[in-house]
Amino acid sequence: MWNFLFIFNNVLLGVGLAMDAFTVSIANGLNEPHMRAKKTICIAGTYGFFQWFMPMVGWLCVHTIVTYFASFEKLIPWIALILLGWIGGKMIYESLKHEGEDEYVPSRLTFATLIAQGIATSIDALSVGFTIAGYDIIKACISAVIIAVVTFFICMTGLHLGKTIGEKLSGKAEIIGGIILIIIGLEIFIQNVFL
Repeated sequence: MWNFLFIFNNVLLGVGLAMDAFTVSIANGLNEPHMRAKKTICIAGTYGFFQWFMPMVGWLCVHTIVTYFASFEKLIPWIALILLGWIGGKMIYESLKHEGEDEYVPSRLTFATLIAQGIATSIDALSVGFTIAGYDIIKACISAVIIAVVTFFICMTGLHLGKTIGEKLSGKAEIIGGIILIIIGLEIFIQNVFL
């Protein structure tokens, strides 16, 4: 049950699923280059939680209400596009609104925005519930925990990378972060609707 191949496959799955959260982490780091360590842990932990939660919800749906989940799955790219587009657009708007100000401080990541980002970047992980549907509850939970841990460390890397770049870009970082979020939303949408 706990063989090397099981762990390796779930680490790879975690890396694949964490790429959107990694990119959003970079955007958050760009936006807030002086972010405290406690906040970076909280952000990465939130993304990790949602990357654990969503596959478990998908697994549960497969074992209970699979027909309802199949119809909801069509909404996933729309939800990601709307959430990330709104957050990214708001970041760009706020930055442009205060462009001429000398002492402009970029908007801080709120709890509500963090939750919206967590959902938007992990909503495609609901589908992972189908791939782990053959597992019993314990094995499915371990699989989701591995994905969450991988996501946490990848997002910590993204946050630190974004903070480093953000210090060099100063005022333009929030615009770049907003553009990144909109691009991720479009990428999720196009990949799931047209490809």
